[in-house]
Amino acid sequence: MPEVTPEATPAPGASTPLVYTVPDAAAGERLDKALAAGLPDLSRSRVQALLEQGCVREAGRTITDPSLRVKPGQTFTLRVPDAEPAEPQAQDIPLDVVYEDSDVLVLDKPAGLVVHPAAGNPDSTLVNALLAHCGDSLSGIGGVRRPGIVHRLDKDTSGLMVVAKNDRAHHGLTEQFADRTLSRTYLALVWGVPNPKQGRIEGAIGRSSADRKKMAVVTGGGKHAATRYRVLKSFGQAAALVECVLETGRTHQIRVHMTHIGHPLVGDPLYGRGRSSRPGGKHASTLPEPARSRLVEFPRQALHAAALTFRHPGSGEVVEFRSPMPADIHELLVTLETF
Repeated sequence: MPEVTPEATPAPGASTPLVYTVPDAAAGERLDKALAAGLPDLSRSRVQALLEQGCVREAGRTITDPSLRVKPGQTFTLRVPDAEPAEPQAQDIPLDVVYEDSDVLVLDKPAGLVVHPAAGNPDSTLVNALLAHCGDSLSGIGGVRRPGIVHRLDKDTSGLMVVAKNDRAHHGLTEQFADRTLSRTYLALVWGVPNPKQGRIEGAIGRSSADRKKMAVVTGGGKHAATRYRVLKSFGQAAALVECVLETGRTHQIRVHMTHIGHPLVGDPLYGRGRSSRPGGKHASTLPEPARSRLVEFPRQALHAAALTFRHPGSGEVVEFRSPMPADIHELLVTLETF
């Protein structure tokens, strides 16, 4: 039986971490399989989720690759977040509904709205608003914690989302995400001007080994990710408005991929600081005031989900929705146009 013991001193407010030491019998097994076998209270899918969330460490490193082959004597530390309430509560939060029928709901999410309850955001989320808007019909669709949710946008990303209102719709939309027949187009304002002005970024995305709060393009492990982009308009050499089309849907994908090619999003608090450690780096210094200040001080990542196309899970008809640029990004672009 493998050794499974709690660490001596858990972090304040956190559940007691578990320490798993790989026995000889588990040599060569996948990490997720070994951990699930050695920790009977955790399912394999739960272990995989913990890996993805950066909750597993070994020898001072954060481990995110579930397929890692383990070696006897390796010791892995797991921090399992405290359990959350089983069901979110309905809350009367206004929604900008673009389209709705008995199968799906398409909405325009404002920046600042979290999609589903999680640690640090137990309520006042899109899920809470959907439960109030749709009533009991949404309960349980796609799982208790995330009813109806088939994809998500980061808290400070604005734009279009589709929500499933029954199991058939949830299954149909999930399949379209899996086979990449659902199309999502984003508009992003980035620092500098990408060269070439049109291209495809391909690079596996996984948890950053340097900062587990961040994702990164990784050479080992991670999940395949690809983004097509084209520059729509440039503002000197300081910034550019870029259209991005997702071929895959990884966490922070556009933010990570654009940063990877040297053009982080304006306003991005997590990925937007260059080597100079100042927002915009050398690009910002080329701008006159007040354009420079407005770009540097923009309070969120300048990213908007502008178009969404999918096959309606009920009728089979291909439907397309578009969302205009939100006021904050629009006003920033108007400022840039004057220089």
